[in-house]
Amino acid sequence: MKPSRDISRLIEIMAALRTPVTGCPWDLEQDFSTIAPYTIEEAYEVADAITRADLPDLRDELGDLLLQVVFHARMAEEQGAFDFGGVVEAVTTKMIRRHPHVFADAGGQDTQAVNAQWERIKAEERAEKARRHPPKPPSALDGVPVALPALTRALKLQQKAGRVGFDWNDPRAVLAKIREEADEIEAELDRAETDFAKKELAAAEVGDLLFAVVNLARHLDADPEAILRATNAKFERRFTAIERALAAQGKKPQDATLSEMDALWDEAKKTE
Repeated sequence: MKPSRDISRLIEIMAALRTPVTGCPWDLEQDFSTIAPYTIEEAYEVADAITRADLPDLRDELGDLLLQVVFHARMAEEQGAFDFGGVVEAVTTKMIRRHPHVFADAGGQDTQAVNAQWERIKAEERAEKARRHPPKPPSALDGVPVALPALTRALKLQQKAGRVGFDWNDPRAVLAKIREEADEIEAELDRAETDFAKKELAAAEVGDLLFAVVNLARHLDADPEAILRATNAKFERRFTAIERALAAQGKKPQDATLSEMDALWDEAKKTE
């Protein structure tokens, strides 16, 4: 079987991998739940390639992510649920429905009108979804997948709550909330000095602190996932600079004192 630019070849390859007896033993053992972590990982690798502005790598990572879609679609087809064509049909239907200003007779609208129309259409979709799954009462928070990264999910939950008025109007109010959460952590830590189990309560307060920090990022029009990735990259740069400086001295980090590494950190920071 030869490579191809045609999506049908990828679908054929996946079908071959999933064919009993002649297929790949590993691929045949997989199901939706075992493949889901790989799907999330591939999405992160796409984001990483974008952050590094590595377009050849982005091409490869998008291919890996597309493979995940084909894999899930093939498993669904084997169960008689839907196939890859059904996935494409569903998303094209959704995009046409959500963009009447492009594909219907509602062109020429400004951004505000388009955004209002978008929210109305999504509300209709949520209502239709609720009709298909009646056990759960409708909520303003509906539509935020549980499997999202925690920072991203917190952001989306806050955005939805904000649309119905449950929000602060001033970033400084959010900053005050962050200070309040930090004080609560300190109080729990003070109590934990005599009761080790109290540390669990302090950890729970850390969750509240993280949620508040995401809220501050949102009020500053920043994506918390993206800015944390940037901070991670910055930490890696500075720490590897520490390692290089210590290596020039014939030392490793475990051989150095914290004060030595702090001084090298400050030097690395000045060079940026």
